Amino acid sequence: MKPDPEPIQGQLEQTLAQQIQVLYLTSLGHKPERVSCKLVERTLLIVVEDPTTRMEKFLAASGKQQLAEQVRTNIHKAFQPQLKALIEEVFEVDLIDFLGDSNFYTGRTSITAILPTKS
Repeated sequence: MKPDPEPIQGQLEQTLAQQIQVLYLTSLGHKPERVSCKLVERTLLIVVEDPTTRMEKFLAASGKQQLAEQVRTNIHKAFQPQLKALIEEVFEVDLIDFLGDSNFYTGRTSITAILPTKS
């Protein structure tokens, strides 16, 4: 009988979610409200809720909405290599593809990572 892979998968998802929060905190000084990770076959789905930093919120509250959105976009782009490296480290794979987007209005960042097929 094969061991159930779910506990290992669940542990990896939880570990990654926690490490993403730590990465945000140490890199940006802001801990997201929540990070959800779910591996479906070889597709890893990640949602980061409230990734918006104090500076972005300050800009938006000061009537500089467009600048705040630009800052959010640039932070997201600059952060992608670190997130990709973290996923590869936790799952011990080289990702096939990595896609992401951040929405200032909804306060969410989404990431989709495609893992290689298992041999």
